[in-house]
Amino acid sequence: MSIFKSLALALALQATAAFADQVALKDGHPDRYVVVKGDTLWDISARFLDSPWLWPEVWYVNPQIENPHLIYPGDIISLVYVDGKPQLRLQRGKGTFKLSPKARVERLDKAIPTIPIDAIQQFLTRPLVVDDDTLKSAAYVVSSADEHLIVGAGDRVYVRGINADQGNRYNIFRPGGPYKDPDSGEILGYEALFLGDASAQKFGDPATLKVTSTTREINIGDRVLPVSQEDVYAYFTPHASETPINGTIISVVDGVSQIGQFQIVALNRGAREGVDVGTVFAIHQRGDLIVDQVRARDARNEMVQLPDEEAGLLMVFRTFDKVSFGLVLKATSALHVGDHIRTP
Repeated sequence: MSIFKSLALALALQATAAFADQVALKDGHPDRYVVVKGDTLWDISARFLDSPWLWPEVWYVNPQIENPHLIYPGDIISLVYVDGKPQLRLQRGKGTFKLSPKARVERLDKAIPTIPIDAIQQFLTRPLVVDDDTLKSAAYVVSSADEHLIVGAGDRVYVRGINADQGNRYNIFRPGGPYKDPDSGEILGYEALFLGDASAQKFGDPATLKVTSTTREINIGDRVLPVSQEDVYAYFTPHASETPINGTIISVVDGVSQIGQFQIVALNRGAREGVDVGTVFAIHQRGDLIVDQVRARDARNEMVQLPDEEAGLLMVFRTFDKVSFGLVLKATSALHVGDHIRTP
């Protein structure tokens, strides 16, 4: 190993140790926990740590355990101290069986996810944000077979603009409103409102697609995109961004007025600003703008901006260039569109 690599490694170890010093254990934390079905890594982290996203900083990677980053029901998490610093260790529990005649071990169960995967499953591969060029060039529904006024699962539609090179599976969506940066006014992209899935039955101009599932009715003019082939994972590494990032919640999926735990929100920060999958943000409830009642007595209607208050945590599970989507993992009070996000 060169002197430069040795120095870099030493500095990295010092930085990790210094950071680990800042990891605070939760009051009343257990010294040992047995993983059960339905757990998530975030839930388990929150049992031990004040800041669950710091899990990787205290996790001991046991080289004797295959895939120590994957945790299964029945595994045992133990809290120990090494040189006075907390460390979480894994002991494999039951849940394996041996296949004969090969000496190969397989899990009987699945590793627990980082966050509740059911809450985000449908948003991992479907279009969420499209740019103006994608909208203009996207294939579109030109008519429905049998002249159905409302198209649903089992019906056929005619689509212009697709070909066999794009595969057989498609998403149908309706362009929604723009995602706009509240500070600069920049158009960050356009909402893609998911309508349903379809499979190609015959290619041509137009092509014939059979609708396999729907969440809303499908109309003439709705857009069609091939199913995304991007990699999707259920196992994220929660982390804070390397450099401070401030942003805003610009939308909430399904358009509810108040945001709570396990709801999905859109942020005005994306890959362009250094946001990646697993990035954790603290949510700060935006302070109200109020009239100074004392000054108002003197006929001076002076406005006062109340400070933001920290009110939750979210983790990003999907990113686009200028927009990202996160799952609210903690909400201590009602959150709203317009609330701020900051590096914790």
